Amino acid sequence: MQTLRHLIGDRWEESTGADIVTVVDPATEEAFARFAAASPADVGRAVTAAADAQPRWAALTVTERVGHIDAWAETITAHAAELAELECREMGKPVGVGRTFIDGATAGLRAAAAQALTYPFTETMTGPGGERTDIVRHPLGVTAVITPWNFPVPMVLGALGPLLAAGNTVVVKPSERSPVSTVRLFELAESAGLPAGVLNLVLGEGRTGAALTEHEDVQLVHFTGSVEAGRSVGGATGRRLRRCVLELGGKDPVVVDAGVDPVATAQAVAFGAFINTGQICTSMERIYVHERIADEFVEALVAAARTFTLGDGTEPATVLGPLVDERQRDTVRRHVEDAVRKGATVRTGGAVPERPGYFYPATVLTDVDDTMLVMTEETFGPVAPVVVVPSFEEGLARAADSRYGLAATVYTHDPAHITAAAHLPAGVVWVNQWQGGGPERLYEPARDSGMGATGAHAAYDAATRPTSIHHAPAPAATR
Repeated sequence: MQTLRHLIGDRWEESTGADIVTVVDPATEEAFARFAAASPADVGRAVTAAADAQPRWAALTVTERVGHIDAWAETITAHAAELAELECREMGKPVGVGRTFIDGATAGLRAAAAQALTYPFTETMTGPGGERTDIVRHPLGVTAVITPWNFPVPMVLGALGPLLAAGNTVVVKPSERSPVSTVRLFELAESAGLPAGVLNLVLGEGRTGAALTEHEDVQLVHFTGSVEAGRSVGGATGRRLRRCVLELGGKDPVVVDAGVDPVATAQAVAFGAFINTGQICTSMERIYVHERIADEFVEALVAAARTFTLGDGTEPATVLGPLVDERQRDTVRRHVEDAVRKGATVRTGGAVPERPGYFYPATVLTDVDDTMLVMTEETFGPVAPVVVVPSFEEGLARAADSRYGLAATVYTHDPAHITAAAHLPAGVVWVNQWQGGGPERLYEPARDSGMGATGAHAAYDAATRPTSIHHAPAPAATR
C-alpha cells in the first residue's frame, strides 16, 4: 500500500499526528493508499516554510514567476495521462474524462498566470498642482487552498495561477478522499524547478483544514466544498479579519424553451447531468422543460441516459464511473427513494446495481415537485429530475427559487428570454452551452453557493492588497 507524505518547504515528511487515513478505490472498494493526517504542528511548519519562501518569490519579476508556472504546466501536460489514471483510482472518474479536464485546467493555469503580465500591479493618477497618486498592489503573503475530491488536479490548478503569479506562496490541503493525484502534482512541481517553499502540501481531514484556516499567518483561504464547511471557513477567517473566497454547493437549474430541438437539447442535458457521475458543483440537478416539447425531450433524455455505461474508469467503454464512496452513493439513493416515496416516476435507473464498487446508474425522474430532496438539496450524483412547465417564464421563476446560486443554463432562441435569463441569481448563466467561457470569465456565487468574486482580474484583486502612495510637491520655503 502506498504511503503518502506532506511537502513542507523542500522536504517530504511524515506527519507528527497519529490519525491514519486510508484511500479507497471506489470501483473495487479496496484500500490502496494511506497517510497520517497532518497535526496542527505540521500545518504550522508548512505555513512557516511558505512565509520564509515568500519574500524571495515576490522579489522575482512577474515574468520570472510566470515562467516558473509555465514550466510546471509543461511538465503537467507531459504527465496528464498518469494524473488521470490516479484520479480514476482514487475517486472513480473515467480516465478519458479526467484527461480532458486536466488538459483544460493546465491550459487554464497558463492563461491565468499570463494575465499577470497585463494586470495593473502599479497604476498612476495625476491631480492638480503636480500631485500624483500611485496605487501599488502587493502580494498578501501566505495563502491557503483547500480543495474537494471531485476534481483533485483541476481544482488545485484553478486556484493557484493568480495566487502564485501575484507573488504569494501557498499551502494546499486536498480532500482526504482523493489526495494521491495531488501528491503527484506537487512532485511534478519539484521536478519542474518551482522554488522550495512556494508550494506546500498538508494531507488530512477536517481538523487539518481547520488548523490551516485558523492559522494567524494565513492571509487568504480559497475554499471549495460544502456549504456547512464553507460557513466554518468564513467564520474562522472573519474572526481573524482575513480574506476568503468560497465556492460551495449548487443545485443548478436548466430551463428548456419550447423552440429548441428537444432531442439535441436532451443529449446536451444528459451530458451536463451525468458526466463525472454527476459529481460536479455545476451539474444539471433541476430541469424545467416547456410542456410543448416535454414528451419528446424526456424520451430523448431517457435514451441518452441509457448510453452512460457503468464500469471501471480504466476501461475504454466506461462512460459512468462509480461515486467517490459509499457515503456519497447513500446520499444519491436516499434522494431518489425520497422522491419515489412522494410520487416521482423513475423513467430509467434508480436502483443500486448488484456489483462491487460504489456505482449508481444514470437516472431520470419525472413527476417531481419541490417537496422532494432531489429538487431542494444537492444530490451530487447521476440523477436528472424533470419538471414540466407551461411557459419559459415559469421555468425561470422555478429555477430562481433556491437557496443556491452557483450556475444556471438555459436553452432558448428567443432574445427576450435570453435577456430575462441574465437576471437569474447565479454566478454564471450559460445560454445554449453548458460549461462555456474561458479565462476571461468573471463571477461570484450567489446565496448559499459562496462569496468572493474570482476569475480574470478579480482573482488578482483578491490575491493582492492595494496601497495608495500620494505625492505632492515639496513645501516651498517662505521668505
